[in-house]
Amino acid sequence: MTNEPAAASPSRRAPAGAAVLREDVTEAIRAAVFEELATVGFSKMSIEAVARRAGVGKTAVYRRWRSKLHLVLDLVSAFAAQGLPAPDTGSLHGDVRALLEVTAHLLRHPVASQVIPDLLVEAARNPELAEAVRGVLLQGQEGIAGDIVRAAVARGELPEGTDPERALDLAIGPLYWRLVVIRAGLPDSYLDDLAHAVVAGLRAPGA
Repeated sequence: MTNEPAAASPSRRAPAGAAVLREDVTEAIRAAVFEELATVGFSKMSIEAVARRAGVGKTAVYRRWRSKLHLVLDLVSAFAAQGLPAPDTGSLHGDVRALLEVTAHLLRHPVASQVIPDLLVEAARNPELAEAVRGVLLQGQEGIAGDIVRAAVARGELPEGTDPERALDLAIGPLYWRLVVIRAGLPDSYLDDLAHAVVAGLRAPGA
């Protein structure tokens, strides 16, 4: 009878061929992507430059993302995911005001002020990028706007059939224009005044 070697403990040995992706390397690459985008823009950004800035080889980048488009979408997705769940203040005005507060905070982030405008310019020439960026940026916000409108309809504050996209246009459009396009500050009463205007616009006949 022969003695067989004891099986290795799964907790002590990684499966053969498994790639262990170090989180510190991943974060260094993400930081390098943002710096490259802010410096040269999407069209001139390259995997080589990102790897060099992150202090890693190109293979470390390609293990995580298969193209620079996926790199950038990962960055934008992480930014978009910083939003909060749909507000539940008990009133339409309160919910809209809370949404504006969160959105204003996000739009002051460097990803919004430096990276997103460049991506939108590139998206006009790249249908794949346009579709991907739109999905990343709008999916979460559209879901929140839908929740706010449905709750207001259930409370009797808005009529059935109120369009959540209209709510999003009324709320986010002015903030994006002011904070990202013309880069102006927000007066103390701006968010309160905008919340009142959004509610009035949603309640207007034919809205």
